[in-house]
Amino acid sequence: MIGIFDSGLGGLTSVKALHAIVPLCDISYFGDTGRVPYGTRSREILIKYSMQDMRFLMSLGVNAVLTACGTVSSNCLDELRTAFDIPIIGVVEGASLKAASVTKNGIIGIIGTGATINSGAFERELHKINPYIKVIPQACPLFVPLVENGFIGDDDEVTELVARRYLDSIDKSGADTLILGCTHFPIITRILQKVLPNVTMINSGAEAAALLATKVNPPAESGSIRYYISDEPDNFRSVASIFLEHELTDPVQKIDIEKY
Repeated sequence: MIGIFDSGLGGLTSVKALHAIVPLCDISYFGDTGRVPYGTRSREILIKYSMQDMRFLMSLGVNAVLTACGTVSSNCLDELRTAFDIPIIGVVEGASLKAASVTKNGIIGIIGTGATINSGAFERELHKINPYIKVIPQACPLFVPLVENGFIGDDDEVTELVARRYLDSIDKSGADTLILGCTHFPIITRILQKVLPNVTMINSGAEAAALLATKVNPPAESGSIRYYISDEPDNFRSVASIFLEHELTDPVQKIDIEKY
């Protein structure tokens, strides 16, 4: 069984991608909907939250974990790998490899939460691959709450206005590739593509799922997906259907994450 966790619903993009790659692998997803967003938290709090998320998934018997949270992947991965003796894959490596392979002019934009951008994790990973890549980072703190609250329509004027403000520096840089460094962001890809029509978008959650499948060799099981959250499930079910691109009929269980 593979565990996937995120601060809210964004990690469902990784669930969708991983299930498409290895449809017979069991997946347990935890969305920390009661404490979203993670991107505005201190590193100390991020480590506390991600340790609790991991302990919960470990209690289910997972044998590998995808941290489908760009903030956690950028700030806490070393601590998690030290604390838990199973493979743990973040979203930085796979997206960086993909972006470096597709850019034609060597200018890559990165968008993520404030904590992700401030960590410099994507820049370091990209420069390990190719030290000549020019990186244009941009924090986009409003995107997660906009997505979590359903401002995701292709013609949503609020999200488009915010996107144009955030992406101006990337547009002016001439970047031909953009890493979506938060798994919430692929939901608004069409809005981002409207602002940057000639830029290749890299889905960090999907690239992480693909990398995990090559490194872990997920087992063939029943193909079941179980969903756990830390807040009430009513809104989760309706918004999750948008992330998954199908109606969510599987059970959704609320858990007390503070116990872990």
